[in-house]
Amino acid sequence: MAATLPGFQGPLEARKFALGQSNPTFLLETPAQRYVLRRKPPGVLLKSAHAVDREFRVQKALAGSDVPVARMLAYCDDPSVLGSEFYVMEHVEGRGFVDPRLPDMDADGRRSIYDEINRVLAAIHAVNLSDAGLSDYGPEGNYYRRQIDRWIKQYRASQTDEIADMEVLMRWLDENAPPDDGRRTLVHGDFRIDNLLFAPDAPRCAAVLDWELSTTGHPFADLAAVIMQWRMPPGPEGRGLAGVDRKAHGLPEDEAFIADYCRRTGVGGIENFNFYLAFCFFRMAAILQGVRKRALDGNASNPERAARMGTFVPRFAEGGVKAMRDA
Repeated sequence: MAATLPGFQGPLEARKFALGQSNPTFLLETPAQRYVLRRKPPGVLLKSAHAVDREFRVQKALAGSDVPVARMLAYCDDPSVLGSEFYVMEHVEGRGFVDPRLPDMDADGRRSIYDEINRVLAAIHAVNLSDAGLSDYGPEGNYYRRQIDRWIKQYRASQTDEIADMEVLMRWLDENAPPDDGRRTLVHGDFRIDNLLFAPDAPRCAAVLDWELSTTGHPFADLAAVIMQWRMPPGPEGRGLAGVDRKAHGLPEDEAFIADYCRRTGVGGIENFNFYLAFCFFRMAAILQGVRKRALDGNASNPERAARMGTFVPRFAEGGVKAMRDA
């Protein structure tokens, strides 16, 4: 830090954040300033996973854009420093929300937060890839074909038992991937409320976090990821809105959120939305299976929480099958 960051002065203390199951994240504190460090986890990793270099690149490219991100400070690819690649960014003061019900707010406050979430999602998809230097950030071609193949492979590599719904879902997605419609934007890959920081005193997004799954691809996957999460049960683990009286609490219905997104992005409408929904359930199930495998292998960022999250794999697979049957 002293050799790399102008004006850095120690001593430095590091404290690991409890959240975050993929790339371990740490708060770095000095007497004068706070920083955040994200690193690859230790141990044997799946190929192409935990790409902190890509996280650093995309956030650096988005500086000054309509997409709020933390300021990137330094990237280190020398594993001899910490044992794995890592990067350091500024610490952003803000509020993080884990529960999408936003229980500590009134209805007007909730509406404002969700309108901002919608705005930020549209802003991500409006990024000019060429101007941002991100034209080569992901391959061209059929995003869903590419992602389905990738996550089936990742799931098989970390599979610990057979889940019937997952087998059905993977087979259906493999056979029903839509043709490439030419839409190609920046996609976050894991867009949901707990990956956003909001200003301490306003319904304004201060930073979009956790860009590990970002690439160039099809924007409807990000939109469907939001709706997918809402269909999970409420509470600290499910983090969903299933069964919640949204109208009474000032929370958007699925259709209203999708309509606002379409208005902001100039999309006339979205056909066969349930395919995108089924895809997102499948991908999250595959991701959580990887988390579960790391817990069993002893190299999870938070082993206890990773084991709990791993129990949700069948639930996401079941949600994917339901979306598939509604398609």
